[in-house]
Amino acid sequence: MGPAQEGPPAEVEELELPSEAQEPCLEPDLPSERDSGPSGCPCCGSCASCLRGSFPWRPRVPGIKKKRACPGLGLFYTVLSAFFFAVASLFLKKIQNLHAVEVSAIRCIFQMSFVLPGMIYQKTGFFGPRNKLVFLFFRGLFGSSAMILLYYAIQVMPLADAIVITFSSPVFTSLFAWIFLKEKYSLWDLLFTLFTITGVILIARPPFLFGSKVLGIEGEYTDHLRGSIAALASAVAMASTFVILRKVGKSVHYFLSIWYYAVIGLIVCLIALFAMDVWALPNCGIERLLLILIGLLGLAGQIFITKALQIENAGPVAIMKTMDVVFAFILQMLFLDQLPTWWTVGGALCVIASSSGTVIRKWHQNSRKRTLSVNEI
Repeated sequence: MGPAQEGPPAEVEELELPSEAQEPCLEPDLPSERDSGPSGCPCCGSCASCLRGSFPWRPRVPGIKKKRACPGLGLFYTVLSAFFFAVASLFLKKIQNLHAVEVSAIRCIFQMSFVLPGMIYQKTGFFGPRNKLVFLFFRGLFGSSAMILLYYAIQVMPLADAIVITFSSPVFTSLFAWIFLKEKYSLWDLLFTLFTITGVILIARPPFLFGSKVLGIEGEYTDHLRGSIAALASAVAMASTFVILRKVGKSVHYFLSIWYYAVIGLIVCLIALFAMDVWALPNCGIERLLLILIGLLGLAGQIFITKALQIENAGPVAIMKTMDVVFAFILQMLFLDQLPTWWTVGGALCVIASSSGTVIRKWHQNSRKRTLSVNEI
């Protein structure tokens, strides 16, 4: 083993490290004084696992404190994120004179404005590693496409229906991870996928299954069907984004990832607006205020869900994430005077159960793997 790395300086007061920030620094040999780092660890003595105290033979480094999160704070952040996203969707529903693509372009401008100072401060650059450019491009393309399709679905179909269908993205993530990342895909995953498809069918209610006269549909059925297809395509695009982010890993700063999302999304939106010739200036007054609030609430929702995942396990967050659907139903009934049908409620239960089951099962498997890895040390 080469010379031991120096530990962090003593004047550092606090180092906040998420519980899953890095993998433990494993060594095949048993610990010995000869191999120990300056802190008594057989590893480097300054890796994330050492600083967290993952090894029982390593005394704590003086001056390094791990910030303890308040119990339940991550779940509270998740509820706040769900509420902000739901209110932003409600405001979008109230805007009738602007196309969903134009609203998406305005949100991209907001994200660029807020992310740019952070990129300059962190010195991330504007392009990223050369070997990650393709992944970053498609991350931005799929991510922005998911946003545009979701906004379109919200405008043409009931709010809760659109949110429920896009909530199926974790199921498609498991499927794509099996295809492209060679991750395990079990019978449970297949069952969750079929259950999700059943839920989407109950919400969309296609005529070839439910007949030409479908009851309980708000507005034109063709709009409802187009919105259902757009929401499902949004879920697939979200799943593709998650797989790309998993492939990229932690080699790219999240500011840079959001930057690609906003820049490519803005370019796609501008091309689509001029191609469809649907560009229009928002009306003065309440409409422009709603656009500003949509951008701010979307940014706040992103911040709180990111903080929640930093201090809380993915399983509980996935369960609490179902509040997205709950808030969507509540806001739809209170402010849009649209009562959900039993078909929608049944489909929502199918999608929520399968999506939550998928995430919780993955979290449980990863927890078992980490436990076995620590026990083998």
